[in-house]
Amino acid sequence: HPEFLVETEWLAQHLNDPSVVVLDCTTHLIPDPKITYQVVPGREDFEKGHIPGAQFVDMSRDVSDTSHQLRFMRQQPEDFAAAIRRFGVNNDTKVVTYSTANVWWATRLWWLLREFGHDNAAVLNGSWQKWKREDRPTETGAAAPRAPGNFTVRQVRDLMVDKEAVRAAIGYRAICTINALSPEQHAGTGGNTYGRPGRIAGSVNLPAAHLLNPETNEFLPADELHRRFETVGAMDRQVITYCGGGIAASADAFALVMLGHENVRLYDASLSEWAKDPSLPMETG
Repeated sequence: HPEFLVETEWLAQHLNDPSVVVLDCTTHLIPDPKITYQVVPGREDFEKGHIPGAQFVDMSRDVSDTSHQLRFMRQQPEDFAAAIRRFGVNNDTKVVTYSTANVWWATRLWWLLREFGHDNAAVLNGSWQKWKREDRPTETGAAAPRAPGNFTVRQVRDLMVDKEAVRAAIGYRAICTINALSPEQHAGTGGNTYGRPGRIAGSVNLPAAHLLNPETNEFLPADELHRRFETVGAMDRQVITYCGGGIAASADAFALVMLGHENVRLYDASLSEWAKDPSLPMETG
């Protein structure tokens, strides 16, 4: 599904197309020993510079369940639809997501759109970094208001799983559980933890950052992505992806779906839930 990635050249030619809505998902996580991370929406970055016509999405408030004790949990379908309509999205809109921070904020919103039945969405390849490097046009200040769209949730795909599904998958050969965090976090030797250090028992590691070319911020070519997922045993099995809070895991999930994998789900609560519950098995080393 190469159509799930759009190139900067394509977007530059469609900036004035009323059927395209560009959503900036920039979010920063500032390490904080008390609460793991402070969440800082990237509105300030957006006002300093964004792709012309883009709307700013506060990922922690606009498209997450703010009543949940964990951050960034999936909303109810109607709440998500109401939020997305405010950005001028219709049922036939082509939505392009990007982030000036890590790409997984853009893949998270893409995953939510997919979960709620909107297939006409794509992630900007190379994101803001590539757009800027190519010296393409930018705007500053707040987003120009758009007329509300008519977006509705036409189906719920059930692409998220809970801890019971993840627990049931441990030791079950037909399911490959992938941790999208860093190798240090996976091994429990470094990086931020979400309670207990380490990984969900039996899971393998393919860090979200390893799906990108570090110099260009673009996704690796499809054959190289395929090879990396094959190496961890993901291509011929059902997959559950997880991370700290369901964000980085969306990059692994996105890449797999883009490669044509049909059976990928994301553990929404991830280690924010798992690492705090001593009854759920973890491993280090």
